Amino acid sequence: MDNIELIKLGQKIKFERLKRKLSQEKLAELSNISIHGLSNIETGKTDLKYSNLLRIAHAFNMKANELLDFSL
Repeated sequence: MDNIELIKLGQKIKFERLKRKLSQEKLAELSNISIHGLSNIETGKTDLKYSNLLRIAHAFNMKANELLDFSL
């Protein structure tokens, strides 16, 4: 993914997290990702491993491809 896509994906993850009224800490716990790692994902500072994408999608009770739909 390029930087623009990473930023869009991070924004989508943050949008979904806030929509569900989850803190970063809670989502990190649910997805078994460190808080620092999740923060970097939401800000687009780090490339997202597919396994982490699946974990986050599972925590949201959604499919990974739904997170990849950037039409907020």
